[in-house]
Amino acid sequence: MLGGAIVGTAVLVGGWTKSRRQTFGADVNSMKPGDYTWAPERSPAGPVVLIVSLPEQRGYVYRDGSLIAVTTCSTGRKGHRTPTGVFAVLQKDKDHVSSTYKGAKMPYMERLTWSGIALHAGNLPGYPASHGCIRLPFEFSRLLFGITHLGVAIVLADAHSEPQDVVHPGLFLPAHTEEEARMVVAKATKKKLPPNRRHERPHRPAKVVISVADKRMTLFEDGHVRAAGPVDVKQPDRPIGNHIFVLKDAHDRRHSLIWSATSYGNDISRSDLLQAEAAILDRITTDRKTADALHNLMHPGLVMVITDDPASAATRSSRSFVIATHHEPTDWKAQVLRN
Repeated sequence: MLGGAIVGTAVLVGGWTKSRRQTFGADVNSMKPGDYTWAPERSPAGPVVLIVSLPEQRGYVYRDGSLIAVTTCSTGRKGHRTPTGVFAVLQKDKDHVSSTYKGAKMPYMERLTWSGIALHAGNLPGYPASHGCIRLPFEFSRLLFGITHLGVAIVLADAHSEPQDVVHPGLFLPAHTEEEARMVVAKATKKKLPPNRRHERPHRPAKVVISVADKRMTLFEDGHVRAAGPVDVKQPDRPIGNHIFVLKDAHDRRHSLIWSATSYGNDISRSDLLQAEAAILDRITTDRKTADALHNLMHPGLVMVITDDPASAATRSSRSFVIATHHEPTDWKAQVLRN
């Protein structure tokens, strides 16, 4: 609808829900469709992570591990549910027009899969209403578009925890001497964040998926599988859950890494999943060959997913990855496989 039509409680202006910037720290539960907060000065630089809570219909933006914004949103409705899992921004298009939905305008589009899931400005009626995309307030979409880069982690989840910093040599460095570890850390952290557009710099976004079920680590660069290798898991009978780690920087000791870590989609009532993120890394090791392959790809903003779930090709969108954990993923999976 256009003009001044009313949909639920949201006023549409020029076809989009009117954006209303609220004071940072405002009660998230009292936010109306189109409301958002924005305080980038709380963390001026660093890797960005967006966590979308499907039950709350809210999005939380973290930069360098600190919350800088909250927004209302509208995700997929029944029959077109938004899949849950960890995604990465594959493409950005300020003036995107859909080739699937009769030329529908999708300003500030940030693609999450090549099969049709994306962030973009759109109408927010106050409940899930999209065909699977995540609709955002127009002005918020513009601001978010300005701070994201290719490879930014997007977590779509039924439940999540607040990110926390984890200082750890990680599963990549234990076999190395301290001097070797320092060299690896220096090489990884001297790189910049990935580019906002393709071909802007030679450095490409990298991602890592570690599946406990498969006992395997898969390394992606710019969406392509670059390497894979085995992992060993201590206490294999104890669940790990679903976790995302984003590489921030080197620790001041210079032979350890600082990660921003959060869990997603875990059943908070299960005591066996209540474990510190650093303890997760303590449980996982890999061989020297796989670790060395990753050292060549590591950079600030590197996304590492650790999950109990299998990570077969059927759980990935073309040229990216996603661990599909939604309770009704059938239609989405079929669409990915067809494409």
